[in-house]
Amino acid sequence: MMGRFKLPQQAQRFLTANDQINNIFRPRRYRLSATSYRHARADAFCLWADYAAEMRP
Repeated sequence: MMGRFKLPQQAQRFLTANDQINNIFRPRRYRLSATSYRHARADAFCLWADYAAEMRP
């Protein structure tokens, strides 16, 4: 269940962060039209680029 994690706390930290990122990049496709889906993906990548720029030293 824990994959290659040695401690449950490590797995939980990773999964908590991964879940938030996953929600941004994987909108519920079945609820969106193709155009809306493309816009949602483009917005997600712009948002990610902004976050990455803030994290750069």
